[in-house]
Amino acid sequence: MSPESLPKKKKLPWLKLAVLAVVLLGGAALLLRGAHPRELVDQGMALIRAAGPGVFFAAMLILPALGAPMLGFTIPAGEAFAPQLTLGGVIAVALVVIALNLALTYWLARYALRPLLTKLVTRYGYNVPRVTPANALVVTLLVRLTPGPPLFVQGYLLGLAEVPFKLYMIVSWLCVLPWSVGAIIMGRGILNGNFKVAATGSGVLVVAAVVVQLVRKKYATRAD
Repeated sequence: MSPESLPKKKKLPWLKLAVLAVVLLGGAALLLRGAHPRELVDQGMALIRAAGPGVFFAAMLILPALGAPMLGFTIPAGEAFAPQLTLGGVIAVALVVIALNLALTYWLARYALRPLLTKLVTRYGYNVPRVTPANALVVTLLVRLTPGPPLFVQGYLLGLAEVPFKLYMIVSWLCVLPWSVGAIIMGRGILNGNFKVAATGSGVLVVAAVVVQLVRKKYATRAD
């Protein structure tokens, strides 16, 4: 499998762009009416804390498998629940929940929603990788390390391709781990106004990006 055969979008996601435009316009309207960005953030965090960690992490398990961005959960998780669970506790719980989310995404793609997802993946211009026992590891790594496709789309592609579940879980979790840890730490620092913590999280993300590029280059060459 060559890098050219990896998933590529052929159409602009007009619906997502429209939603983003609405959100930006709504935010602009609030600012024009005098709403302070920090107040909006504080209100959002208050709502998350009021819901509690049980509801938050249950949503984190389910919603990203249906298309919600995982960053929408990892960024606020530390600031919302570190006082209650400690930052290390939040990271540990989040990584377990992410593993469960990966398993759910695989099950949806391979079994529960396979016919529907096959049509959707084809419609939006993605190609399901062809997997054999000899190339399963390389395919899984390249799909997970290729920038562009969202996390849940990567999971759908690998589930539809029938990558062995054990290999899928190990590789997927390890690929997601540094991004998730970095986002939780960075989010905690940004939302708490702690530059040092934010810089630490950003550093984790930078290191992850460098490692991803090196690993992807290595396995892309092997795939060729």
